[in-house]
Amino acid sequence: MSLGEIVARRRQSAEATRAQMLEAARRHFLRESYENVGLRDIARDVGVDVALVSRYFGSKADLFREVLHGDGRKAEKFRIAVSAEDLPAYLVSLFQETDCEDTRKHTENLLIVLRSASSPQAAAIVHDAIRNDVLEPISRILGGGEDAEMRAGMVLSIMLGSTVVRSIMSMQPACAEGPPPEILAKLHALFRTAIADTPAYHGIGEAPLPVA
Repeated sequence: MSLGEIVARRRQSAEATRAQMLEAARRHFLRESYENVGLRDIARDVGVDVALVSRYFGSKADLFREVLHGDGRKAEKFRIAVSAEDLPAYLVSLFQETDCEDTRKHTENLLIVLRSASSPQAAAIVHDAIRNDVLEPISRILGGGEDAEMRAGMVLSIMLGSTVVRSIMSMQPACAEGPPPEILAKLHALFRTAIADTPAYHGIGEAPLPVA
């Protein structure tokens, strides 16, 4: 066996070990709160020394961040060249994805976030991830500024709420089918309303009219 083949095999082995650690960490964070998960637990599942987990990922906080970030595809979904006018249609298209594995991981990430919400350290990591990967990119599409940030937050609220209903409560067809057209149409209307400029609201009876 040549030196190049030896190096390639070692690299493949290292990548496989890293993937096993990441999957073990995902399972633990899915079952337990952030505070109750230890690097030793993850190392024991994979059958390696805890020092190797630290070597690959650093601290538990770094590992938690890696579990949430995954391969980075989620972050790239919102760093796209789309106009504010076309944003509602693009957001609806995300609900039409039929990759069951991607849907599973997205649901698991939400459960992990909810399970670890009481941890200050985990909450800070989640806050940064959501701001950097979702809120800031959408806010830029909407023109930036405080009002754009508020509207981006409304978009995020709709997306998270819809995910809870569709995934956690299983009120949807199989992931390969996607939501029915009626749901997609309502989501489109919600997103249009969320990103629209609205007049000031001064109380009951003066709520802004919904976007047509």
